[in-house]
Formats: sequence, structure tokens, C-alpha cells
Amino acid sequence: MTPADIILANQLAEAAGEAIRPFFRSAFGHESKADASPVTEADRAAEAAIRRILDAECPRDAIIGEEYGEKPGSSGRTWIIDPIDGTVSFMAGRPIFGSLIALLEDGWPVLGVIDQCINRERWLGVTGYPTTLNGMAATSRSCRALAEATLATSGPQYFSQHDGDHFMALAAKTAHKKMLFGGDCYNYALLASGHIDIVVEAGLKLHDFAALVPVIMGSGGMISDWSGEPLHAASDGHIIAVGDPARLEDVLEALTCDH
Repeated sequence: MTPADIILANQLAEAAGEAIRPFFRSAFGHESKADASPVTEADRAAEAAIRRILDAECPRDAIIGEEYGEKPGSSGRTWIIDPIDGTVSFMAGRPIFGSLIALLEDGWPVLGVIDQCINRERWLGVTGYPTTLNGMAATSRSCRALAEATLATSGPQYFSQHDGDHFMALAAKTAHKKMLFGGDCYNYALLASGHIDIVVEAGLKLHDFAALVPVIMGSGGMISDWSGEPLHAASDGHIIAVGDPARLEDVLEALTCDH
């Protein structure tokens, strides 16, 4: 990864935002995919805009996008695109969705962008560097105990019964009256900026989580799977993010004990 990749990542986020904004709270076409999740004109326009730039600037790099699938590469590098993470929020006119752009090298996320194009907030994470929000340092916050922690997840409907039972066991040990549902990638961005303590989800795909890894790690937080292992291209989509690394073991214990 080079400084040029950071410039390029910002360029990709700009292009996605320009494609999305005209559709927000406007009329647009949408349909349901095979898994019943919605896709809109804006999702497809944003991913197409990103791919055009990548095809021109990095023709040897692989691309994996939510809407247009996989393009093989020969460089050992892969760009991961989720043009609108939180399409349901986008369709409802809620500006808590985001464009996710990640660069993987040999399967490991080394650069990640969470871009909220309506609020014009952009979190940028790069391995070895502090995470930034619109160019200023973003720092997660300390949390003295699970009982004081604000916990977020996209929604209970995304958990299987088994995973949901484990999540609720964790929730019972946190400040559960402050629990947040909804938000998708925006929850992780808010964690990186010190507003949320824990985000836990299951069933995420690579395009949902790859960009989150450098953003969370560079903010001083930690992100892992439900076994505490680092996230990479083959991870199973069970995600824990904590603003305070000291709480990770507490979360793991609460999630994985028998219920």
C-alpha cells in the first residue's frame, strides 16, 4: 500500500457520494435480491462509479463488490466495495448508511473508508496510522466495565436464534437501557469516534466488515470475530468491535458462555 492508495480511496468515496446524493429522499427504483435484501439505483450507480475509477487506475487489482460481484486480479491486492451499507436506512431517508471501501493485501484489510455522504463525514483507517474523521484524529473511548457500556447492533432480526441468545446474554451485562438498534456501518464509525462502546453482529459478509477493521484498529479500539481472532478475507462474519481493548475479553466471555 502506498500514499497514492489513500488518495485513490478518497477519490472513490467522493465518486460514490456524488452518485448517491441525487437519489437521497428522492424517487428511485429498487428491487429485492435473492436473499430478500433491497437494492436501489443508488447502490448500483455508486458501485459502478467506484469500479470505473479502479479499472482505470488499478487494472491488475481484484475487485469484490456487493452489487456487481468479483473481478479477478493478479496483484495480490483486492478492493472490497459496499456502495451503500444500510440500504434500508437509505430508503427510509435516514442518513446513517455509509459507503464502505477497503483494500486487502493477501487477504488482510490494510485500508478502510466509512463514508457518510449526506453528513459529509469520512472515517479513514490505514494500517499503522491513526484513524481520521475528515482529516482530524478519531479516537475511541475508554470503558471501565461492561455495566457502563453502550452496545449497538444493526438489529435482532439479523441474528439466528442461537446467536441472538448469546447476544442477549451480553446485552444483559451492558447498560442495556442504552442499547442501540440500527445504524449498520455507522455504529462502527461512532465507536471509532468515542460515542459507542461495543458493536456486535453476526452474518456479515466481507464487503460488510473489511473496511471496518483499519478504522477501528487505528482509533485505538479492537475488532475481532467471536473467538477473538483477527478479521480477514475468510472470517465467518461474526463481529465484535470494542472502543476499549480492555473490554474485549469481557465481551468474549459473555458471548461464548453456555446459555
